[in-house]
Amino acid sequence: MKATKHGMKRFVFGLLAVMMLVNLLPVYAEEGEDEEDVGSVSAQTLAEIEELDAINDDEIVYVVGETYHEPDASEFDAKSPALYTCKTLEGKMGILYSDRSIESAKVVSSNDRLNLELLSVGLVWCVARTGGAIGYIKRDKLTAFAPVDPVNTPPYGTMKPAFIARTNGNAHVRKSMSDQDDNWVVLNPDSRVSIWRVQDGWGIVIYMRNYGYIRMDELKELIPVSPTDEPIREDSPIGAYTSFYKMTDNEANIGRIHNIANASNRLSRVMQPGEDINYNKSVGPFRASNGYEKAPVLVNGTTALGHGGGVCQVSSTIYNVLLQLPKITILQRRPHGPSGASYLPHGVDAASGGTNLNLRFRNDYDFPIRIEAQSMGDGALFMAIYKVQ
Repeated sequence: MKATKHGMKRFVFGLLAVMMLVNLLPVYAEEGEDEEDVGSVSAQTLAEIEELDAINDDEIVYVVGETYHEPDASEFDAKSPALYTCKTLEGKMGILYSDRSIESAKVVSSNDRLNLELLSVGLVWCVARTGGAIGYIKRDKLTAFAPVDPVNTPPYGTMKPAFIARTNGNAHVRKSMSDQDDNWVVLNPDSRVSIWRVQDGWGIVIYMRNYGYIRMDELKELIPVSPTDEPIREDSPIGAYTSFYKMTDNEANIGRIHNIANASNRLSRVMQPGEDINYNKSVGPFRASNGYEKAPVLVNGTTALGHGGGVCQVSSTIYNVLLQLPKITILQRRPHGPSGASYLPHGVDAASGGTNLNLRFRNDYDFPIRIEAQSMGDGALFMAIYKVQ
């Protein structure tokens, strides 16, 4: 009888451990769909998928032209106003560095868990202050963000663009403000794109976790994005964002590009005051019958091919527009795993495709809004929200 009790305890503890593991695994899923839609992956395709999802925040991009310079730690002092408070992730050593290169940097401050004030938020690195120390820390080491001035400071990670535009012929998204530098991607004629800011005759965009640069003469129909919820022109959106995807011409990516365009078409709509959107229900189900093709997905921590691969980029991109609008209420959102989604700066992604992986949001404005989402299969996913007059 004694042995039976111990055996039963081991079984129960083992079952609980498996259940806890199953509940944790979906956090790392990039996209999800019905199990019957998941296919096996060849070694070559798996290598292609890993290449598509690769993230290297420390990769040095060699350029000959000027680039946008994020604020340096030397520009701040003890009296500089903070934008947000936050903490370093539990179980991670909190370290502030003297510069943005860990290999050459000195440690400015360290502790098991730092309470920080963020002075500036970059695409990969933040300038932070703790006590009297000011230095750099990576975005993927941070959590528990709170605006110091919630009324005038948007949610952490918000990057509202200054303009939207169309491409005037083929538009080169270059790695610096020079025609001599390589392209991140070349956009098709009449492709829509949001411009984060304009500098020295170049439109700056957020290309994954880098900056991209488009010559202004390669753009047309430049329209300002309203800095408030009231349009400054009839054709001005009140929020916009463009994310980018890789144009690798292989089996693992072609279906993903198709699915991004399909999900964008299905998301575009008018939302009435008080209406909410359940992304999985509105844009899915992610099946062949709804026009979705097989593309890379992560299911229970394993890479496979499944219908709907790529739909997380659509939910994540609209999430970046929603962050710009204070009266859009996020009802459900869950990020990807610790590294985040490679096509966005860390911490502003929204996973979709399953019960626990979904984006739900409600229009709490007293006016309808119109969501426009477009992808022409050229590497850019454009989103904008307009006030319906």
